[in-house]
Amino acid sequence: MSPRLPDFVDERFLQHRLRATSSAGIGAAVLALLLCAFRFFHDHRIDLDLLAVSLVFLLGKYSLLLWYRRTG
Repeated sequence: MSPRLPDFVDERFLQHRLRATSSAGIGAAVLALLLCAFRFFHDHRIDLDLLAVSLVFLLGKYSLLLWYRRTG
């Protein structure tokens, strides 16, 4: 038995939350990529931590996209 959600939580609320979370994740990944590119071109060094964050996001996003497309 799942816990009951409050009355103000409806399908539209959950869709808005899903879109907002997805947009925030994409924005953070783009920011990490841009910061990594800026440091590469401006400071002539590669930040592996920012590159790793960006690659983990990209791999996770596209693997989930393919998984949902295949199973849905």
